[in-house]
Amino acid sequence: MKNGALYNEIIETARAFGRTGLSVGTSGNLSARTDKGFLITPSGVDYADLEPDSLVELDLNGGIIDGKLKPSSEWHFHHAVYDDRPEVNAVVHVHSPYATSLACTRQGIPAFHYMIAMAGGDDIRCADYATFGTEELARNAVSALADRRACLLANHGMIALGASVPEAFHLAVQVEELARQYHLSCQLGGPVLLDHKEMAVNLEKFRTYGRQDS
Repeated sequence: MKNGALYNEIIETARAFGRTGLSVGTSGNLSARTDKGFLITPSGVDYADLEPDSLVELDLNGGIIDGKLKPSSEWHFHHAVYDDRPEVNAVVHVHSPYATSLACTRQGIPAFHYMIAMAGGDDIRCADYATFGTEELARNAVSALADRRACLLANHGMIALGASVPEAFHLAVQVEELARQYHLSCQLGGPVLLDHKEMAVNLEKFRTYGRQDS
C-alpha cells in the first residue's frame, strides 16, 4: 500500500469536496503532478472509500504508470493542463452549485468583485461546451484557462489550478463563493462591474497577496 504524502494529500482534499459542498457523490476529480506524470482520482469511486492504492498515476501521454483502477473519465483535461502549463502542479474539478449553475447558462463571471483577480485575470471564462471525458473538452478547457487559474465548463462545472493541491482547492472554494456572490448580485438588478484599469491594479496587487516577505 502506498502511503506517500502526496497520495494522502489528494485523498484528504477529495474527501473535503463533500464537506465543503463543492461536489457530491462521485462527481468531480483531482490530480497532482508527479516526476513521471500525474496522480489522479479513479473513476466512479466514492471519496469516502478512497485509499492510496485507489489513485492512478498516468504519464504525460495518458498511459497508466501505476494503478489497478480506471482513472477519472476527465483525465484528458488534466493531462492537457499539465502539458500546457508547466507551472501548474495540481488540478481540481468540481460540480459546485453556483459555479455549475452559471456554467449551465454558458456565462462566465465578470469583474463584479476585485477577488476575481485571484483567478489570474479580469474575468473567469466559461469554456465552450463539449461532451465530458473527451479531448475536445480538454482543448476547450485549456483555451478558457489561457492566462487564468480557473474557468467554468459549459453545462458541467468548474476547474481550478494551483502550484499545489491545497492552493488549487483553496481557489476552487473561492471561485464557488464568487459565483454565489455574483448570482446574488444579479438578483438585485445586476452588479456594477470594475473596469479594466481597476482590475489591472488588482491583478498587480495579487502578485504579492498573502506573501509575508513582501
